[in-house]
Amino acid sequence: MADINAIAKQFTDFYYTTFDTNRAGLQNLYRASSMLSWEGTQILGAADISEKLTALPFEKVQHKVTTLDAQPSSPSVASLIVSVTGLLLVDDSPNPLQFSQVFQLIPDGGSYYV
Repeated sequence: MADINAIAKQFTDFYYTTFDTNRAGLQNLYRASSMLSWEGTQILGAADISEKLTALPFEKVQHKVTTLDAQPSSPSVASLIVSVTGLLLVDDSPNPLQFSQVFQLIPDGGSYYV
């Protein structure tokens, strides 16, 4: 398996930069079988996940990652679990919110999907 920490860092840098600038651009990271659990609600499929993310009730957002941990999630597939914590600046609020997010990255060709 490749360096999972490097993969996790590259993925999270891309994910949060895209989230902060063009949330609709995240749809390509998901597949029909992808699931997003958000505050007790499960959202299935790339289109519905993208719709949820683009409909969030804020104009501007900035993620500041403070911790990033990765580990393999399968002995037979080069998949990995990525756990992220950090601060979230929303709109013009001076008070950052804490966030945590966990991804399971599944290999797909030369890339990964969530």
